[in-house]
Amino acid sequence: MRSTKRSIGMSKFAVAAAFLAVATACTAGGSAQTTKLPPTNPSASHTPVTLTFWTEWSDPDEFATFNQAVDMFHQAYPWITVKTAKGLTDDKILAAISGGKAPDAVLSFGLDNIAKFCSTGAWQNLTPYIKQSNTDLSVFPQAVFKYTSFGGSQCALPFLTDAYGLYYNKDMLAAKGFTSPPKTLSELTDMAKKLTVFNPDGSIKVAGFVPWMGWYETNPVTYGVPWGAQFYDSTGTKSALATDPAWTNMLTWQKQLVDFYGADKLAKFVAGSGDEFSTSQDFETGRIAMNMDGEWRTAFIGREAPKLNYGTAPFPVPDDQQDRYGVGQIGGTIIGIPKGSAHPGEAFLLLKYLATNTPGLVLMANKVGNVPTTFDSLDSPDLKLPPQFQTFLDIFKNPGSYYKGNTVIGAADQDTFNLFLEKWQAGKVSNLQAGLQATAQQIDNLLAQASP
Repeated sequence: MRSTKRSIGMSKFAVAAAFLAVATACTAGGSAQTTKLPPTNPSASHTPVTLTFWTEWSDPDEFATFNQAVDMFHQAYPWITVKTAKGLTDDKILAAISGGKAPDAVLSFGLDNIAKFCSTGAWQNLTPYIKQSNTDLSVFPQAVFKYTSFGGSQCALPFLTDAYGLYYNKDMLAAKGFTSPPKTLSELTDMAKKLTVFNPDGSIKVAGFVPWMGWYETNPVTYGVPWGAQFYDSTGTKSALATDPAWTNMLTWQKQLVDFYGADKLAKFVAGSGDEFSTSQDFETGRIAMNMDGEWRTAFIGREAPKLNYGTAPFPVPDDQQDRYGVGQIGGTIIGIPKGSAHPGEAFLLLKYLATNTPGLVLMANKVGNVPTTFDSLDSPDLKLPPQFQTFLDIFKNPGSYYKGNTVIGAADQDTFNLFLEKWQAGKVSNLQAGLQATAQQIDNLLAQASP
């Protein structure tokens, strides 16, 4: 989620140590968690319950709006009081779980950790509560289940998401005779070249499109989806970087566009970019004509560059996959019940309410500029977002949109792949297939080491 700059806030070593501690605790005995829902009849007598809810929200205004959504829950369940806390990342949550001092419910931006949350039991399987409460999971687009469940455990529910598409400067396109954004990669390449402006010394003044991996949101996760590329094979246990031809095709296209600019010139241009989450961001200042970015950019533009004449569209797809146009990478905030929750039944009522309550989701979407995560909220007339935001609502609803496959190594697969991509785009890899095979083997080794 990027309405403000956020990160999981954990080194790979901290993540591994924290999950190891939780896994050890889960296998060392201890009392079983209850999976019985409390009575919910509002006219019945209830024993007052206070829930502790740890969240990763850090921005004061966003956190205040989130508390408004929580207050709606309290109004529906007046005997349940919720005490929320902000700025608590996964490492702090996991430390509390392993120390036997877990909160009742948690909210995380760390969707790459979902496999570990589910497989170690750090986050409880919600399926018994879902069945008891007859919760209808069809209210969510199917794509959410790729980042809220793992190994048969539905240990999280979604609460807002990101979606990625193409931003384009309408004035720049019009100046070159383009009346609509590109829909295919060949169109994107042609337009990027024609929209690029070079300085007299050959350096880049304005880039039509920047294909440099590691720059802003340019990474293999966001770019893999338009190509239909998969991180893992059908079993989810082996890296597919060397066996899925989409990666070879994508990287060949990317390197050809890098070579158009010149790797050295493009690296220098990227080094001079403005901070992504400030008024000096390159698209907002007119330094680039087109860019892959998330839905939150509409909120930034509204605040920081309100006169910018821009449009949004799905990211282009390969020329032989035009029937897939409209897809994009999605994935966002997750909520769950940690191991050791003192009131798991009441905590599930809170999670279900937050995940499915249309007014609360719309309230948050309007405030933070993220995509709401149920069909009803996606179509709500109460959404007050700029017209360019519709692109991202449609991308999230598209059944072809997805988030990369998750495994117990978390984001280590991306880190490993990115190290290879740094060499690739700089022209330091002579054999792409051999490089992908070596990278896939490294990821497979990490998977083997992480397996019980």
